[in-house]
Amino acid sequence: MKNGLINFLAVVSMAIAGCSSPSGTEGESNMADAIYFGGDILTMEGDTASYTEAMAVRDGKIIFLGEMSKAMEMKGDSTEMKDLGGKTLLPGFLDAHSHYINSLSIANQLNLYPPPAGPGKDVETIIEQLKRFKSENNIPDGELIQAYGYDDSVMPEGRLLNRDDLDRALPNNPVLVNHVSMHGGVLNSLAMENWGISAKTETAPGGVIVRKPGTNEPYGLIMETAFLPIFGALPSPNESQEIEWTIAAQKMYAANGITTAHDGATHLKDIRVISRVTKADKNIIDVIVYPFITELDSILAEFPVSSWGSYSNKLKIGGVKVTIDGSPQGRTAAFTTRYLKGGPAGEKDWLGKLTFPQKFINDFVKKVYDLDVPLNLHANGDGAIDAFLRAHETVAAGDLTKDRHITLIHGQFARKDQLPKFVEYKITPSFYTLHTYYFADAHIENRGLEQASYISPMRDAIDAGLKPTNHTDFVVAPLDQMFMLWSAVNRVSRSGEVIGAGQRISPYEALQAMTINVARQYQEEDAKGSLAVGKRADLVILDKNPLKVAPDSIKDILILETLKEGKTIFQRTE
Repeated sequence: MKNGLINFLAVVSMAIAGCSSPSGTEGESNMADAIYFGGDILTMEGDTASYTEAMAVRDGKIIFLGEMSKAMEMKGDSTEMKDLGGKTLLPGFLDAHSHYINSLSIANQLNLYPPPAGPGKDVETIIEQLKRFKSENNIPDGELIQAYGYDDSVMPEGRLLNRDDLDRALPNNPVLVNHVSMHGGVLNSLAMENWGISAKTETAPGGVIVRKPGTNEPYGLIMETAFLPIFGALPSPNESQEIEWTIAAQKMYAANGITTAHDGATHLKDIRVISRVTKADKNIIDVIVYPFITELDSILAEFPVSSWGSYSNKLKIGGVKVTIDGSPQGRTAAFTTRYLKGGPAGEKDWLGKLTFPQKFINDFVKKVYDLDVPLNLHANGDGAIDAFLRAHETVAAGDLTKDRHITLIHGQFARKDQLPKFVEYKITPSFYTLHTYYFADAHIENRGLEQASYISPMRDAIDAGLKPTNHTDFVVAPLDQMFMLWSAVNRVSRSGEVIGAGQRISPYEALQAMTINVARQYQEEDAKGSLAVGKRADLVILDKNPLKVAPDSIKDILILETLKEGKTIFQRTE
């Protein structure tokens, strides 16, 4: 009723302006820049699907939703008439969690995802691909070669990539093959020398350094806190590359219908890069960054908290990221029950590890709460989620239910008994349903079928009254919003098995988890996430309506066009 009144007043206002001003002058400037019609215009307003016949946009914002005849009253000489031709228009997708900064360098790295997303099916193929990559790109000796997407959980017969493999293949280049979890990587000898890692290097608390059997020599795989110094020292684009790399990265997001991107765990050097590009006014999408807790003091010295929480040239510092465990597929997530296959370095009775001791977690959470900024909290295993709940109950003992804008990133192995506390403590879970496809088989081996079937419990979360979001965690999984949508609806694994049929959600609920629910996660629901008068014209056009195709066909829907504030930033040309 409220939107109807606003629409009516908008129409009256436009009509009066048009009648009282000469054509082509002030009256023309009050007409719509574009009118969309002729297809399914899905507003994402409310908990059931709602459509409108036409939508009018002016100055990057939506000014009308309703009947075509009334929209035509806003048509001026310069108004573009956008006939959808039976296609589907909906609000632009909002990235609930990815690692945006890493996308800047992806174009210069080798894709080693396992099929179907990449060629990394086994060690032999990985080695062949690395050698080809060096040759085809004319990479000189001595230059770092990076790859991404290595998934040890799908390597045939448990034959894993190691330091010796990389040394034999590329003896004259430092090599880092990043683990698919982004919580570690496999290094060769030259890379270890570069970062000062040797048999004398002690494993940091909360870290993993896999040793060569029978020796103390690092065997290549380094994870979690042991990997953080390496991750923090990875090369960034130089100032002449920053804009070029940024535009390429943002076009990648736009090609997936994304109009707002997320960077989780942003380091100071990365914020500097993003800030310089922003000052040059080169962003084509909105970018939200979350400074990593270990560098928070340094970041605050350059970017005071008074500047956070609002956009400047499409950049916003959204809050703080705290990571308290690893990845379940890497067997570094923290659980209350043991892994069936042991730890990544052969540990027995392995529960995983918290990244930091409980006291540190408490201190980190208190620091963020005291700053009064949103908290993004990475926790995968149920043990890590318990650790955060303990921290919250300790730090916020006087007011446990205040809305502190907490987002639990991943939360994949949340137990059902933890969900009521999410509701009570106003914690938004941002789930990761792509794991039901990419990593389900590994989770079944590591955790058992029952627990694996409950990963990312979207159905129970929604039924409990939560508004969960969904994410790709790119570059951990490919940036593919339609495949992510498909995974939430179908929950089918690589091997074709349904993983937790009881946690499937409807296509509309899955769309909410990548539009309006994400807007709420960012406290931006007044501007984004649905089509309503006054909101930004951040839009995506699909070739088919996800609500009107067979569930298994959702992954095949094409993104035809993406618009940011009414301007096209991606258009499919095929």
